[in-house]
Amino acid sequence: MLYRTMPGVERELSILGMGCMRLPRIDPHDPKTIDEPLATKMLRYAIDLGVNYVDTAYPYHGKEGEPFVGRALQGGYRDKVFLATKLPTWLINTREEMDTYLNEQLERLQTDVIDFYLIHALNRDRWEKITRLGVADFLDHALKEGKIQYAGFSFHADREHFKEIVDSYPWTFCQIQYNYLDEHFQAGKEGLEYAAQKGLGIIVMEPLKGGKLTQDIPEAVMDIWNEVDTKHTPAEWGLRWVWNHAEVAVVLSGMSTMQQVEENIRTATQQDGHWLTERELALIEQVKAEYKRQIKVDCTTCGYCVPCPSGVNIPKCFSCYNQAFLFDDVEGMKKNYLQFIPEEHWASRCTACGECERKCPQEIPIITTLQKVARLFET
Repeated sequence: MLYRTMPGVERELSILGMGCMRLPRIDPHDPKTIDEPLATKMLRYAIDLGVNYVDTAYPYHGKEGEPFVGRALQGGYRDKVFLATKLPTWLINTREEMDTYLNEQLERLQTDVIDFYLIHALNRDRWEKITRLGVADFLDHALKEGKIQYAGFSFHADREHFKEIVDSYPWTFCQIQYNYLDEHFQAGKEGLEYAAQKGLGIIVMEPLKGGKLTQDIPEAVMDIWNEVDTKHTPAEWGLRWVWNHAEVAVVLSGMSTMQQVEENIRTATQQDGHWLTERELALIEQVKAEYKRQIKVDCTTCGYCVPCPSGVNIPKCFSCYNQAFLFDDVEGMKKNYLQFIPEEHWASRCTACGECERKCPQEIPIITTLQKVARLFET
C-alpha cells in the first residue's frame, strides 16, 4: 500500500480509503440489509493489507452504516485506522443538536474519538444555516474536548462557495467529488488547487462516478482503452487519474464486492508511484470526450434524492435513461424500464414538489429530467 501525507496530520494516510456507502446488501432494494459477514470480511481484509482510512456517515445504509462500522472495527481494528464520519447538516436546527448527533455517532461507532469529522454535504444554504447556528463554536469545543481529532467538510456546490467555505474556518481537510469526467464540476480542479494552496488536505469521493466509469462501458470507450499496450481495467484508469494529482491524499472507493476491494488494493500498491504518462493522459481526454457525447444525466446514484414522497425511483429512472443513449438502445431500455421498475416508481409519478432537487448534490434538474424520462419510456 502506498501512503501520502496531509498537512497537519502526523501519520501517513493510505492513498486508498474504504468508503462505506455502498456495502454489499442481502436485499439489493433495501439499503439497511447490509451483508454483515461479507462486508466485515471486506473491511478487515482491506485494513490487513494497509488501508488505514475508513469513511462512513450518519445516513449511510438507512442509518445502519455507522453501527456496522463500529462493530466491524472491534477486535483491534479500530486502533489500526483513521475513522471518518459526518455531521448530518440537513437535520441540524440548533447548536445543541450538533453535540447531540456527535455524541450519538461516538456511541454508534463504539469509539471515544472520531479522527476525521466532516460537516456533511455543504452547499450555500446549508453553510449559511449552520454558520448562523454556531458550527465554528461546535467544532472548536469538539476539538478541545478530544471528541474529534481533525475538522473538515464535504462539499456539493459551485466552486465560488467552496472557496468561501475554505476561508471561513481553520479546516484540516476537505472532501470533494473528483474524477476525469468531473474535472470542472462543483469544486473541480480549480477548487482542489485552491484548497491545497490554503494548506488543506484533500480527500476525493466518487473517483469512479458512483461506479459509472466501470460498468456497462460503451464499445467506443473500450476501443480507446485498448489502444495502449499496457492494459488496465476501467477502475484502474479512473483511480490512477485521480492519484496522478499530488494534492490528493486519499481516494475513497465505495466498494461493494471483495473483487473490487482486491482490484483497488492491487492498483494502490504500485511501488514505483508512477501513475500516468503523457500518452495515457491524452487517451483519457479521448475517453472523456466520448462519454460527454453520450451521457444525458450526470447522476452518480448516491441516493440523496430518495425516498421520493411520490415514490419515484429517481436513480433507477435516470440509469435507464442514460443507458438508453450510452448503448443506443432506447427500445431495449424501455422494455427494461417497464418490466423492472414497478409502475408506482415510474418517472411520471413525480408531482414536482422539489424535495429531491433540494437534496441532490449534483444539482441535477430532476423534475424536468423525469419528464423527459416519462416521455421516452412511458408513451
